[in-house]
Amino acid sequence: MGILIKPLVTEKMTIQGEKLNRYGFIVDRTANKIQIKAAVEQMYGVTVKDVNTVNYHGKRKSRYTKAGLLSGRTNHYKKAFVTLAGEDKIDFYSNI
Repeated sequence: MGILIKPLVTEKMTIQGEKLNRYGFIVDRTANKIQIKAAVEQMYGVTVKDVNTVNYHGKRKSRYTKAGLLSGRTNHYKKAFVTLAGEDKIDFYSNI
């Protein structure tokens, strides 16, 4: 569970899951494609065909408040897009 942080459940990823058998995850920033593939296969019991990763760097943000100008940044994170082989599917809603 250390590699996979959370699944991406958005409209776009739901459509890609149905049409292209592709699912998205937020993963640990230090994880590589081999570790991500092994984690998905172990957690969901599926066969992974391909893994694509994207690093997102946090943006600087600032806002004006009564106390003055507050500035900071959003978090860095890494996304992994996993394509499954054959007729394998992942159901994120099975535990609800």
